[in-house]
Amino acid sequence: MSDPASNPASSPGSAPPAQSKPSPNTGVTDFRIGEEFGTAKRNLPPASIVVICIAAIAIVVGIFAFVERPKPQGAGSINLVTAAEVPGQNMLLVAITMTLRNAATRPLWIHSLKAELTTADGNQLEDEAASAVDFDRYYQAFPALKENSEPPLTPETKLSAGSEQRGTIVVGFKVTKQGFDQRQSLTVTIQPYDQPVPIILK
Repeated sequence: MSDPASNPASSPGSAPPAQSKPSPNTGVTDFRIGEEFGTAKRNLPPASIVVICIAAIAIVVGIFAFVERPKPQGAGSINLVTAAEVPGQNMLLVAITMTLRNAATRPLWIHSLKAELTTADGNQLEDEAASAVDFDRYYQAFPALKENSEPPLTPETKLSAGSEQRGTIVVGFKVTKQGFDQRQSLTVTIQPYDQPVPIILK
């Protein structure tokens, strides 16, 4: 007869060891990385709203650029144009009298002046304003240029803020009097110092 004390399995204070059984694999987990991180379709608003927002931003930027664009510091007008033919040279001397206004809140310093002529056939001719020291010589040779003229308007002329000044420039063009009279346009371009946009008078 066996001794119960010598058999550990039959001792009253112990239970038989439990045997674990592997659970059967009932299915495969469906892991979708696209669902985890999202997609443009799920995260972005509808395309129509995106287009409307982009268009609104473009309009705002365009308005800002238009308002803040560089503008001429001054304005004015051409008051009188007198032309005189230079005999035998197929050339005209032209006295242009104008009014220039400084519309800014700071002084305007003239750096350069030039005139541009567009003839009837579309040719463009331009010339820098003659030096003021030559005016008397031109006026003596061609008295018509002096009629109703103003003091010379020259580079380095300074206009204080809000002021106005009348002046005359003399330029020359290789064109006949008839060609000048049939011109399409005549403009004067005044370039101030430290200003990106010139003042154009027509």
